[in-house]
Amino acid sequence: MKRLYALIAIIVVFLGFAFVDEGGTGSPAKVKKPTVGILQLMSHPALDAIHRGIIHGLAEKGYHSGKNVKIDFQNAQNDQSNLMTMSNRFVNEDADATIGIATPSAQALANATSKIPIVLGAVTDPKGAGLVKNNQRPGHNITGVSDQAPLKEQLDLIRRVMPSMKTLGIFYTSSDDSANAQYHQFKAICQQEHIKLKAYSISNTNDVDQVSQQMVQNVDAVYVPTDNTVASAMQTLVKNSNAAKVPVFPAVDTMVKSGGLATYSIDQYQLGVVTGRMTADILKGKKPATTPIHFFRHGKLILNMKEAKALGITFPSSLVKEAQKKGEIIK
Repeated sequence: MKRLYALIAIIVVFLGFAFVDEGGTGSPAKVKKPTVGILQLMSHPALDAIHRGIIHGLAEKGYHSGKNVKIDFQNAQNDQSNLMTMSNRFVNEDADATIGIATPSAQALANATSKIPIVLGAVTDPKGAGLVKNNQRPGHNITGVSDQAPLKEQLDLIRRVMPSMKTLGIFYTSSDDSANAQYHQFKAICQQEHIKLKAYSISNTNDVDQVSQQMVQNVDAVYVPTDNTVASAMQTLVKNSNAAKVPVFPAVDTMVKSGGLATYSIDQYQLGVVTGRMTADILKGKKPATTPIHFFRHGKLILNMKEAKALGITFPSSLVKEAQKKGEIIK
């Protein structure tokens, strides 16, 4: 009987360790799977590339979707009411971190919560958009990655490709905070460089066809800043500019692949990778308030040879060699 009692005691102790969690609730201890909410403004190649990069960046840091992290991806399809609803969804499900791809997404998340960490995935001017106090010490619950384009580098590229250019047009969405900020920055650079700049703005994609047809009759080349609305209607812009033999120099690599001529661009996928890594660090305990905004200082040269041929433009050999060595050539 003593042996039987001893055996029963051992079994009881074993079961106690197996089924009682640290809080003494009597239930098996479970590790909570963190939730990351990703809010994307709309679908177009640049933002889609950022999203893919985020998933990769999380995985690099050990967070694999469906295994040890729940990723709730929401696409607002450029609808402001969707942005609000989806942001509140993340709050209601008590997400451990959220990511805003593009400025309007980040602003919607910031309006929804001041407690859940928010990581900016491609916000051109975080401070100007009212999202952070400053870029080195953002404060509160927000940090992330800026997709600020290397404007001076891009303008120099336009001048090298178009040395006889007299008038440069800039095509942007007036209601887009990021595009609007870049317009003013680019305008200042053009003034310093004594380049005549004519601005053409749109309110939405419905304006692209008419306004771009007017623009290409009055300029020698077109610059497009980081602009989600224009990016989603790039084919319309390229159709009209090609008809007038006017090249388009976009700020973003994916827009060159959609018919732009050339650019120095931040790699959108890599931008997403860095965003994913930052999010993983926050899940592990890093504080957004003291995490500086990450900026990419230099762009990668991308040349669209197919577009150049259609426009009758020949790139300087030095640019071709640079793109071959450390950039990208689209044929």
